[in-house]
Amino acid sequence: MQKNLLIVGVGPGSPQYLTCIAMDAIKKSRYVVGYKFTLDTVESVIDKTRQEVYHVTMQNQESTYQYVYNKMKEGEYCTVPFTGDANFSESEVVDRLLEIFGDKNVEIIPGISSIQIASSKSMIPLDKSLVLSFHISGDIEKKKKELINAIMDKKNVILLPRPWPDDPSRNFMQSEIAKYLKLNGIDTSILKVWVFEYLTQYDKETIFRGKAIDLEEMSFNPLSVMVIDQNERHSYRDFDSPENKSPEIVLDNN
Repeated sequence: MQKNLLIVGVGPGSPQYLTCIAMDAIKKSRYVVGYKFTLDTVESVIDKTRQEVYHVTMQNQESTYQYVYNKMKEGEYCTVPFTGDANFSESEVVDRLLEIFGDKNVEIIPGISSIQIASSKSMIPLDKSLVLSFHISGDIEKKKKELINAIMDKKNVILLPRPWPDDPSRNFMQSEIAKYLKLNGIDTSILKVWVFEYLTQYDKETIFRGKAIDLEEMSFNPLSVMVIDQNERHSYRDFDSPENKSPEIVLDNN
């Protein structure tokens, strides 16, 4: 029996960042299942007169996914929307959904992520950056070492911190990150950072720009992105090659 699942990235929070294909996926689905913030983002697309909407939390997500799967009929569609891009920082949930529905019944539709928005606003290109997500349930020690190594190698870093409201000892938010960097020999008094909160939500969006040491006593919303800025700009004119030499300009007066 084929029960169709659409895993959809719906952007960082503003409906303006919803793609057309994401909206089409939601509209064709009989069931829409997601976290409250994500459902709020797509609220204008949902038609509650013909669609069933289920709000999940970390505590009830397993039972909700199973309930909807068992309720679905042959050929019906369910959409699970994820904030940002479903292919970034959502692997733990996506892997479970693939187990429940089966790979051949699932389509993953990418979205615009907060990482991309932070890259644009800080003018730090992704291809010159290490991108990390600490927004996972598992062990993050390996990722923390990657962070240190990247900074020591003078790379930019764009990262999602880890909020853990139920157990603050497992937090790895901006203040914990700044203290961790200092303990590991990084001079946080000169390390440039950005922190973006509520990206694309224009009535709430905030931007902090300063040094990593400033973050030690600061707190930020879980919906935040941090950028470590060690960027050096290089244009094509910085590289000596025949292609980059000024061309001979010829006027055609015919």
